[in-house]
Amino acid sequence: MYILYTILASLVSFFVLKWLKKRRCCTDLKRLDGKTVLITGGNSGVGKETAIALALRGARVVIACRDACKAEKALREIKFRSHSLNVLYMELDLANLRSVREFCKSFLQKEKRLDILINNAGMPSVLDWTDDGFSMCFGVNHLGHFLLTNTLLPCLKESAPSRVVTLTCSNYKYQKLDFQDLNYNLLPFFTYCRSKLANIYFTQELARITEGKGVTAYAVHPGFVQSGWTRHYSVLFRMLMQVVMWMFFVPCEVGAQTVVYCAVSDEVARLSGGYFSDCRPGTLRPFARDSGVAKKLWEASERLVKLGGQ
Repeated sequence: MYILYTILASLVSFFVLKWLKKRRCCTDLKRLDGKTVLITGGNSGVGKETAIALALRGARVVIACRDACKAEKALREIKFRSHSLNVLYMELDLANLRSVREFCKSFLQKEKRLDILINNAGMPSVLDWTDDGFSMCFGVNHLGHFLLTNTLLPCLKESAPSRVVTLTCSNYKYQKLDFQDLNYNLLPFFTYCRSKLANIYFTQELARITEGKGVTAYAVHPGFVQSGWTRHYSVLFRMLMQVVMWMFFVPCEVGAQTVVYCAVSDEVARLSGGYFSDCRPGTLRPFARDSGVAKKLWEASERLVKLGGQ
């Protein structure tokens, strides 16, 4: 029996490693000296690895997250691994629209430019509510980033050419938006899928309204990564997922490659509004390419976050 388990483990490891080798990496070596990058959720997972990669290229990196203790720990690691001291933390709670507005005000007072905005922070499939009464997934993954991006958009335009990279997930394909219930919060997995579909529509409409203004936008599926999202669940679930992630998920460094690619590569400049995975353009389901739905969601989101009445 021991021999059988050993053989099985060896086979699994072989196929996983073989699969990982097929994953593409960002080969663009462009420097980012003099550029400012803002990464939400840059204290862990893909966000932290992205921060390290862009700091290595000489960028001034601002990580925005709500937990000061975790942020300080992440700052030390990012500075150490990137050999850069030009990394700082600013407090941001995407589950609170007031916090988003205060963050933007503070950022615009402290920073002279914004060249790359990476909407990385995400809430997994949980049934909870934001401080403003929105479902946690929709409120954090979409509405918080929607308000953040729109408030910082003038700065992005002034710093042109600039980019907005928003992380989504291939799970978008399992749901469609219901405009009668955008705040859907019944089945955790479907709530998450809808928020990730919203990220894709947001990127498409952002690309449309900024066309010719020096700002480009990209939606990125980083792959299924070995991040810390399981902390929101029970101990038993975390134990089970650790095994699954070890076998089939990719390390955060690998997941960050497509984010970095869309942040720096010249190849994507003409593909604003596109969806990317594995460092190349991906294919979306037809319903996720509906410009009418994208515009309708944008207008609904403006009303929900009271964009005109800040």
